Amino acid sequence: MGDLLGVAVLGAGHMGADHIRRLDEVVSGARVVAVADPAADRAQAAVGGLDEVTVHTDPLAALDAPGVDAVLIASPGPAHEEVLLGAFERGLPVLCEKPMVPDSAGALRVLEAEARLGRRLAQIGFMRRYDAEYRRLKALLDGGALGRPLMLHCTHRNVSSPADFTSEMLINSSVSHEIDAARWLLGQELTAVTVLRPAPSTGAPAGLLDPQFVLFETERGALVDVEVFVNCGFGYQVRCEAVCEAGSARIGDEHTMVVTTRGSAREEVAQDYLVRFADAYDREVQAWVDATRRGEVTGPSAWDGYAASVVAEAGVRALETGSRTAVELAPRPDLYAGVSR
Repeated sequence: MGDLLGVAVLGAGHMGADHIRRLDEVVSGARVVAVADPAADRAQAAVGGLDEVTVHTDPLAALDAPGVDAVLIASPGPAHEEVLLGAFERGLPVLCEKPMVPDSAGALRVLEAEARLGRRLAQIGFMRRYDAEYRRLKALLDGGALGRPLMLHCTHRNVSSPADFTSEMLINSSVSHEIDAARWLLGQELTAVTVLRPAPSTGAPAGLLDPQFVLFETERGALVDVEVFVNCGFGYQVRCEAVCEAGSARIGDEHTMVVTTRGSAREEVAQDYLVRFADAYDREVQAWVDATRRGEVTGPSAWDGYAASVVAEAGVRALETGSRTAVELAPRPDLYAGVSR
């Protein structure tokens, strides 16, 4: 491996283009050497004026491009399994945006493939673990000063949803972040899920069940509730309050610029996750690059990606049936013993 980690970025959409910019302008120790996207013009636009970057429409061809030492996957979830397995075959470390694989069967295949290698290659992109507020809350809970956590109250709001967003995606796309955050903050697996559906907002597209109220149970008796509202219309808000036996702690209150003028005050509200979690993404990718250059893999594991897919799948069933749905995980491979959660 040279002085700089050569990274192939798969996917040049909103997320992928931002990672290309991040690797070029923010992160040290790495450079983009290949980009793949089914739309060649989109890939070329994302590359911009970067030198010595090859552009591909086939993601597997990008893995074989000259100078590739590692892979950052930012393509849509259904495309992840093929390229994760391809990276494993080539021994390439991977940072894969969530979901690792949307369906639990595919996620299990990826998990088992990495376990057969006997070493970790994949880090999954649950970037909230790198957010300063989430990290402070995690340290507080782990320190035990507030006693045993009893409940997590979570809020996840978006200005609007994409045109192709479905009712199921509120859970398996949006709430997947809360699924991982809850497992990580509490150090517990989620064991059951119930989804309640209030009357849809008039701001939601026709047929979209938005908002939803999702309730998770954990293996040691804590409860996690999530209000997910992806067409709230006013801003991007993510909040979490931990209620413990001896106190509570809340993160996500907007500590942003307040503008006062002509007898009124206005507080800025982030409109996009790339704004709210910009620092977290920067820290996540920098940590991945640093660990990869040391020959290590840290951060959320393939087990975390698999568990999130299983829980989300159970959540979708709960949404469809209106019933409490149990979460059934496969046995945890020895490779992931003591990792992440």
